[in-house]
Amino acid sequence: MIRKVAVIMGSDSDWPVVKGACAQLKALDIPFEAHILSAHRTPAAAAEFAKNAKKNGFGVILCAAGMAAHLAGAFAANTTLPVIGIPMKGGAMDGLDALLATVQMPSGIPVATVALNGAKNAAWLAAEILALGDEVLDAKLEAARKDMENQIAEKEAKLQVEAAAL
Repeated sequence: MIRKVAVIMGSDSDWPVVKGACAQLKALDIPFEAHILSAHRTPAAAAEFAKNAKKNGFGVILCAAGMAAHLAGAFAANTTLPVIGIPMKGGAMDGLDALLATVQMPSGIPVATVALNGAKNAAWLAAEILALGDEVLDAKLEAARKDMENQIAEKEAKLQVEAAAL
């Protein structure tokens, strides 16, 4: 049985970007739950969720947060599950502060970090982690990569036709 992915947002304002991760997980038939939990406004609830995530069937946790962006680190401090941080654009530094806060973790408490607003890639990375123990999911990922390769080959062929017509 495939483990679930927890998709955690520090605020509902993150949802427009984060729903892309949920859509990608759904497209790969990976079960997920999305929640709003704050490292600062609901610290006890966030810690409790992280501490119980493994026994509640989760295999990977995605955490999206902007500005101070301590959410992924707070989750990583309370679980040994892989945590993927999604730094969100916005604020005075347009996401640079979120990126640095997410990526600069102390030794022993890692957070994998994707690009600013990189929710879809966070979902792909979660899928790759889960696929290590799931041959069916691994085959889906291999097929998706082949589809990407075919799409680029089609675009290349179209470009060559157009370029030759100049």
